Amino acid sequence: MESFQVVESLAGVDPAQWNALAGRQPFVRHEFFSALVDTGCAAARSGWLPRFLLMRRAGALVGAMPLFSKSHSYGEYVFDWAWADAHERHGVDYYPKLLCAVPFTPVSGRRLLASDGRDRRSLVAAALELARQTSSLHVLFPPEDEASLLREHGMLLRRAVQFHWRNAGYADFDAFLASLNHARRKTIRQERRRVREAGVAFRWLEGTAIERRHWEFFHRCYRSTYAAHSSSPYLNLAFFLRIGAALADNTAMVLAERDGRPIACALFLADETTLYGRYWGAVEYVPLLHFECCYYQAVEYAIRRGLQVFEGGAQGEHKLFRGLLPVETFSAHWLAHPRFARAVEDFLRREDAGIERYVNELCEHSPFKK
Repeated sequence: MESFQVVESLAGVDPAQWNALAGRQPFVRHEFFSALVDTGCAAARSGWLPRFLLMRRAGALVGAMPLFSKSHSYGEYVFDWAWADAHERHGVDYYPKLLCAVPFTPVSGRRLLASDGRDRRSLVAAALELARQTSSLHVLFPPEDEASLLREHGMLLRRAVQFHWRNAGYADFDAFLASLNHARRKTIRQERRRVREAGVAFRWLEGTAIERRHWEFFHRCYRSTYAAHSSSPYLNLAFFLRIGAALADNTAMVLAERDGRPIACALFLADETTLYGRYWGAVEYVPLLHFECCYYQAVEYAIRRGLQVFEGGAQGEHKLFRGLLPVETFSAHWLAHPRFARAVEDFLRREDAGIERYVNELCEHSPFKK
């Protein structure tokens, strides 16, 4: 007989038991969530009150869901501001809402951490029961099989689009370029040449080779990206230092240097198959440096390491012309108020048709040879 518990920290949860359920993707591992919570990035004061759902049987952890009680919709990358406004206009509270997600991380991966289908179904039922104390339950970026299971439990599916690069067994970057059409190939070569002519060189650091001084420079770059958009960063230096130590095997960083001095930086996480582009920033402006740091360097790195996929992050049609193709992502939503649930269902039906047209149009503009 299973029992359920809700905790605000993973300090009392055995990392080995959690990670056995989570798998190898770094974002759902005990170390990543603990770093977010313990450094205050995902905490009540930031509007991310942890509500980790644990399922035990005979004392052993057999299931878990990373849940958060949210007092806003920032840092999610699945936008429901209009839903919140509609609730508020009709005198119905939307916040707090219950969210299953990896904070600030638009990467698809396991959200129902359990070893078999029966336990995953039990987790969904327990999460929906918890959600009845709030306005809604939202599960962001689950894989397709989990999305189907959530739909079976009455949740509404929402689709979105990201851009991912896939390795077709390329021997090197030139082999990748050879797969593109002439116009795209020419543009990429020109962009890379302009960065080289600006005197910029690149250096990759991995794992424990990323020292505190590198993390401090990266965090300076990271803050500068948010400052350029007049917003506040979600993550602090303590978080990056924490994952740099706890997830060293999953961490890589590229430094852009001119005259031996760092001017920009990009951070990546990786597992056995996939490179995940996370954050970047620069302290000096160099035309096209963003594309080189965040895409071309990443593709070269993935080819060298024999990785199969490079995920370039949320949004950005400009990624298509650099060899990253559209991929559908999912989210699932349950709203307590029947009237709003019906309205959202109608909205998602119309939005879904638009997403399908959008993906078809993107595929017509593939940068690869026909």
